Amino acid sequence: MEKLKLKEKAGYGFGDFASSMFWKMFSVYLLFFYTDVFGISAAVVGTMFLVTRIFDGLNDPIMGIIADRTNTKWGKFRPYLLWMAIPFALFGILTFTTPDLATSSKIVYAYVTYCLMMIVYTAVNVPYASLLGVMTSNLKDRTSLASFRFIFAFAGSILVLATAEPLVEFLGQDEGVLNPQKGWQQTMIIYGIIASLFFYGTFYFTRERIQPPKEQKTALWSDLRNLAKNVPWFILLGAGIFTLIFNSIRDGSTIYYFKYYFDTQDAFQLGILNVPITYSTLYLVLGQGANIIGVVLAKPISDVLGKKRTFMSAMFMATILSGFFFLFNADQLFFIFLFQFLISICAGIVFPLLWSMYADIADYSEWVTGRRATGLIFSSSSMSQKMGWTLGGALTGWILAFYGFEANMDQTPEAKIGIRLMMSILPALGALLSAIFMIFYKLDDTFMVKINSELTRRRNNESNNPD
Repeated sequence: MEKLKLKEKAGYGFGDFASSMFWKMFSVYLLFFYTDVFGISAAVVGTMFLVTRIFDGLNDPIMGIIADRTNTKWGKFRPYLLWMAIPFALFGILTFTTPDLATSSKIVYAYVTYCLMMIVYTAVNVPYASLLGVMTSNLKDRTSLASFRFIFAFAGSILVLATAEPLVEFLGQDEGVLNPQKGWQQTMIIYGIIASLFFYGTFYFTRERIQPPKEQKTALWSDLRNLAKNVPWFILLGAGIFTLIFNSIRDGSTIYYFKYYFDTQDAFQLGILNVPITYSTLYLVLGQGANIIGVVLAKPISDVLGKKRTFMSAMFMATILSGFFFLFNADQLFFIFLFQFLISICAGIVFPLLWSMYADIADYSEWVTGRRATGLIFSSSSMSQKMGWTLGGALTGWILAFYGFEANMDQTPEAKIGIRLMMSILPALGALLSAIFMIFYKLDDTFMVKINSELTRRRNNESNNPD
């Protein structure tokens, strides 16, 4: 199997640059947009997130099954990057558009546009994730690919976190008065154009090399039965869900933390544009920068410790640091930002390992069953991402409502406690449960080398003995 060139690794990363722009808009700003701009309650949004994202999570394995059975001159997975780029941008814009409707009609609009956005998100991201499993069988190249993916992913996130609030402020001006509804919509138009171009880049620069065994027939029930018996898949699914709960609660509560727990949200003005840069922007950008450091560290550390032990160590450390975060008061900015930096390094280490492990599970499944269902297995990664995001997002909305949060009002001491818990103790529990799941994961690097050697031998035999 040929080693991947830098151009192809970077091209693969383009896809998550695009996806992460939208993912970060949804995980950080969408709840805030719905409560403080769109004009519906936190409890309604929390329930909407649960309902729509459960529906969306169920779409992931369906999309994986469809992608596994797609056959084009471009491969099984790359075509979806070409076909879905424009719908991806369009529905993102509609999601951040506020119609002039009654509250009940607005809720219906929010449900419909968000559901459609998530369907399209699935249609592009399940094939994109699956692409990693068919570009190469080299274990180190896979970890390298996953690292490139997340370096670009966090770069896309940084772009959004650094520019979203300033762009809304700048583009939302109507004769000197801020119109946030206009600002959010026009900001999403810009992001949609960028995302589409990056998806096209991934399609152009990548290639699919690993094919299913030649004798493999289309047998959906066989693939589903095999998946149901795949114990490492279930363990990684659980670890992935709790990792995303850890991340999504922290992301979703950040803007509330700085808007309502601090006396002032603005840190400084941005030069000649006179646009305020907020503490939440600085905090989130710092976190994404630290995530990139974690991604870069993931490969050298896992080369020494192995993926499993590296994953567990990072999540246990994130648990401890997140627990301590609750102790900080609003005047302890240095420690708030320091711990954000350290926690985000831990999170950055975990994500490329998680996705590289899904490629290993696809190999393990083929080794055990003789069948390869890359799309179905990788769709589980997207499903775990969505389920963790679903539970984290719903919990964020419900906890805000439970503690008496009211948008654009001074918050009660109880509401501020709830916001602080969402920045510390609750994500710490998610990180701890993720680490506990990983204790039971048995596909360590030594075992995977054995599996990879056996699969390579089988594929060579197929090549030497054509039908």
